[in-house]
Amino acid sequence: MTQVRKRKPPPTPRQAAARDGPIDALLKPEFFKAFSHPTRVSLIACVAKCGRGCSVGEIAECCSVDFSVVSRHLALLARSGVLEAKKHGRTVFYTVRYAELCRSLRVLADALEQCCPEKGGTCGGKSC
Repeated sequence: MTQVRKRKPPPTPRQAAARDGPIDALLKPEFFKAFSHPTRVSLIACVAKCGRGCSVGEIAECCSVDFSVVSRHLALLARSGVLEAKKHGRTVFYTVRYAELCRSLRVLADALEQCCPEKGGTCGGKSC
């Protein structure tokens, strides 16, 4: 006689939301807000492709947005951890925080993959 194991039904959205898991700490709204505006995305790309610290004026030249708007976008990107701001005299230079950005995206991708039922993830269990 073989024993048949009953599978536990997947949790409801309410049950899943009530559980704390590693993915909760990774899905930070301020991080995603950084990528939610087309101008900010183009600013990140501009600084990343430059490969060095760039001043607000230099960065403003790569897009057709007013200097003050670029400055506000860059400040938000720095607060969210995507860019690093270093002040030299009156000039602020922005660089991409490559290592931190890659690590954050990689860890998030791994956590999401762990939740994926097709990959044998355990979100139906307790780890997500």
